[in-house]
Amino acid sequence: MKKLIIAALAVSLGLATYAQGPGTQNTNIKKHPRVNQVNKRIDNQEKRITEEKKEGEITKQQAHKDRKNLSTVNQEKKDMRKMDKGHLTKKDQKVLNQQLNKNSKEIGK
Repeated sequence: MKKLIIAALAVSLGLATYAQGPGTQNTNIKKHPRVNQVNKRIDNQEKRITEEKKEGEITKQQAHKDRKNLSTVNQEKKDMRKMDKGHLTKKDQKVLNQQLNKNSKEIGK
């Protein structure tokens, strides 16, 4: 019984986290200007998705798709940072910004 309750809590927590999207990124990390810049773009896109869904400009399904794309970019950023001791290289930043440009164009379509 105890294992069942723990499993149910873990699943519900995971679903709640996924439903909220990537969340708010810290955009004031000292000595990490590239990370801050990418985080700010991720935050802005998340706000756009939320606002457009609230105003009825996009459907729930489209918002889910847009958040999933944004979450993928966010995970890639985390993986890149792991490889470079917490930093993003200029090349990493360029790749992430290209992905965010593409995602930005897709929001609301």
